[in-house]
Amino acid sequence: MAHTSILIVDDEPLARQRIADLLKIEKDLEIVGQAKNGLEAIEMITSLKPDLVFLDVQMPEVDGFGVISTLGVDKMPHVIFVTAYDQYALQAFEVNALDYLLKPFDQERFHLALQRARLQLEKKDPDPLAKQIKQLLDDVKPEEGHVSRLIIKSEGRIFFIKTVDIDWIEAAGNYVTLHVGSEEYLIRETMTSMEAKLDPSQFIRIHRSNIVNIESIKEIKPWFNGEYHVDLKDGAQLTLSRKYRQNFKDYF
Repeated sequence: MAHTSILIVDDEPLARQRIADLLKIEKDLEIVGQAKNGLEAIEMITSLKPDLVFLDVQMPEVDGFGVISTLGVDKMPHVIFVTAYDQYALQAFEVNALDYLLKPFDQERFHLALQRARLQLEKKDPDPLAKQIKQLLDDVKPEEGHVSRLIIKSEGRIFFIKTVDIDWIEAAGNYVTLHVGSEEYLIRETMTSMEAKLDPSQFIRIHRSNIVNIESIKEIKPWFNGEYHVDLKDGAQLTLSRKYRQNFKDYF
């Protein structure tokens, strides 16, 4: 009996193991690889050509949508998206009839998604899937390239943060900290991807570790070696590094 080949893509080891454990009882499925980031996913999809990919949407550097954009929708196998997006963003998946698993998912929901994937694989017609994925990318990645609000989950609560209310952003490994007035919010995102989401007419990167809201700047003072101190209205003092100084001058 022919086996359906599976690739698991997720930057969280426990998430990959969870999917692998749930697949163990499926005799007609074979896990051919596990990718821990988007770059590995691109390489493995190209070389292994799996029938089905469990694709994490939110990954540092190259996210799930970046994987699809790099490979091209016509080169993508069948996909079950794995995501921590809120219910509003999930409407894009539902409208385009693409299956997804919302973290944390249970065994029943997992097998429902798997059953739907089996039915689609039996049709052996990639064209409808390619169209659905392309429309999804159009829905969730608007051409203007920046967002007006961020939706953050923390300790079971959901916060809706308007980007105009963000004073500055600080790098924290594969996370960033949003400074909003007296509040701080930690989200799983890189500085590069966060910078791409924000309106460049309102936010400017002044350091590899900092992005600031122009409206939050109080004063700029010369410092050493061509660097400057940037004082914000909330009392924070940041550094404008030499690398980003020209961008800052061009803005003003």
